[in-house]
Amino acid sequence: MAKLTHPKRALSTMPLKSSAPLGAALAYLGIDRAIPLFHGSQGCTAFAMVHLVRHFKEAVPLQTTAMNEVSTILGGADQIEEAIENLRKKSAPEFIGIASTALTETRGEDVPGDLRLILQRREDFADTKVVYASTPDFDGALQDGWAKAVEAIVSDLVPRVTERDVDLRQVTLLAGAHLTPGDIDELTRLIRSFGLEPLVLPDISGSLDGHVSDDWSGATQGGTPVARIPEAARSAFTLAIGESMRKAAQIIEDRAMVPYRVFQSVTGLKPVDALVRTLMALSGVADPPPSVKRDRARLVDAALDAHFHTGGVRVAIGADPDLLFSLSTALSSMGAEIVAAVTTSQHSPLFDRMPCDEVVLGDLGDLRRGSEAGAAQILLTHSHGRHLSEALHLPLMRVGFPIFDRIGAQDVCRVGYRGSRAFLYEFANIMQAQHHRATPEDFGAAPIPEEFDHVPHIARH
Repeated sequence: MAKLTHPKRALSTMPLKSSAPLGAALAYLGIDRAIPLFHGSQGCTAFAMVHLVRHFKEAVPLQTTAMNEVSTILGGADQIEEAIENLRKKSAPEFIGIASTALTETRGEDVPGDLRLILQRREDFADTKVVYASTPDFDGALQDGWAKAVEAIVSDLVPRVTERDVDLRQVTLLAGAHLTPGDIDELTRLIRSFGLEPLVLPDISGSLDGHVSDDWSGATQGGTPVARIPEAARSAFTLAIGESMRKAAQIIEDRAMVPYRVFQSVTGLKPVDALVRTLMALSGVADPPPSVKRDRARLVDAALDAHFHTGGVRVAIGADPDLLFSLSTALSSMGAEIVAAVTTSQHSPLFDRMPCDEVVLGDLGDLRRGSEAGAAQILLTHSHGRHLSEALHLPLMRVGFPIFDRIGAQDVCRVGYRGSRAFLYEFANIMQAQHHRATPEDFGAAPIPEEFDHVPHIARH
C-alpha cells in the first residue's frame, strides 16, 4: 500500500503531466467526423496541437473559440456560437466536443447554460451533436480530461430507458486514456474472438492509427460513429478499461441499466485472465478459443524467459495513474522493485494498491530524486524523460504521452496476452542490452592495485 505525497515547491522545473483540456480533445478525436473545440485563447489550443501532432505524426483537427481581452471580460457565448457556425460551414462535422480551459474556468462562465440557449435558438445546428466538458488546466491531468469528456459524451448521447432491449452479442468497451490505438485494436480482437461485438468509446484506433485517407477532411476520419453511441444502451455489458472509466460506466448503468465491470489493468497474466473469464461468461463458452489459449501459453513462456532480466530490477516510473498502476503491477509481478513512482493527478483510488511505499504527485524532478535515492536501474516515462535518462545514465523505456522522439507510438501494444508478452520482451531486452562491467569486488576478491588498473577486468559482458 502506497501513500500519496505532494511536495510543496515554488515551481515545477521538469513537467510530467499534460493538461486536462488536451485529454478531453484526445477523447473527442476518437469520435468519427468530430472536431474538438477549445473554449479559450489561441495559445491554449496551439500548445495542445503541438503535443498531438508530434506524438501521432498526423494532422489534428483541433479548433479554438479564440477568446480575446474583450470576450474574456464580457463572456464567450458569442464566440462559441460563431465557432460552431464556422466549423459547420467549413468542415460539416457530425460532432463538436467543447473543452474548457483555465481562462474561461477562472472567469466562471456558465458554458452549459450558454450552450443550451444557443442550441435552442439555432435550429440549424440540430444535425450536429455538441457536447461540453469542464476541463480546467489547473485541476487534474490528461487522464482526468479524457474521463470528463467520455462522461459528457455518455451523459448527453446515451438515452435513458425504462425497459431493456438487449443485444446479447454487443458489449461496450470504454477505453481509458492510457490505451494506445494498438492497445484498442488488440482488445477489440480479443473480444471478437469470443463471438462478441465491441462498441468502443472513444475509438482512437480508427482515427489516430496512422493511415493515409483517400481525401482530406477538416474533421476526424474514423472512430466511433455518432449514430452508434446511443446503442450503448442496448449492450449486454460494459467493460471499463482503467479506473478513470468507472464513472462513465456508472452513468451508462444509471441511464440504461447496463451492468459493468472495471478492469484497473489488462497488462500481465492475472489481469488478462480476469478479462478473459468475463468474456467467457458473456459469450457463454466454457473454454476460450484455441487462439486465445495459445496466446496465453506464449505469455507464460515469455514470463519464464524474461524473469532473469526483470527479477530484482529497480524501476522508476512517471505516468498518469491508470498507466502507472498497470505497468507497475505487471513489473512487480515479475519480481521488479518500484523504487520511485511519480504521478500527475490525485483523482484516483489506485494509489492504495500500488506496489511501492510512496507515490509522489509531482514532476520529473521528483522522479530524478526518487531514482537517485532508490538507485534505479531503468526509467519508464514519456519522451521528456530523455534528459533525465542522459543525466542519470539510465536506459529509458518510453511510455505514455507524449512520445515525439520515436515513430510508431500509435502501434505500441502492452495489453492482453499479446501486448503483455511484447511488454515483457521490450523491458527485458532493454535491461539485457545494458553493459555490465564485473570487478573482482563482485566476487569477494580484493580490489586490483592501482598500478594494474589498466588491465581489462574479467567477465565483461
